[in-house]
Amino acid sequence: MLDLGFAALSDPTRRGILQRLGRGAASISDLAAKFELTLTGLKKHVQVLEDAGLVTTEKVGRVRTCRLGPRRLKEEVAWISKYQQMVEERFDRLEELLERTEGEDT
Repeated sequence: MLDLGFAALSDPTRRGILQRLGRGAASISDLAAKFELTLTGLKKHVQVLEDAGLVTTEKVGRVRTCRLGPRRLKEEVAWISKYQQMVEERFDRLEELLERTEGEDT
């Protein structure tokens, strides 16, 4: 599921759709107009978001409405936090090495 989440978030249009849906539900037509996409193009983005559990859709009559899905990106946040910690630890070690090296030069 982690790969699906990152794949869904990798596209700026999909991130924009999520931000828009954070303010409330919207129809596929409304989203397509906002993002200046064809209905087919927007549906493809929504499908990626649906596959990742980030968006749900419901069709009532001729209108398909999108809402934020149940998934809250906890796995992605945990992965990013671990990665950030690893990078910070490496920079801390580099800084310590540089400080020791500077002390040896004087």
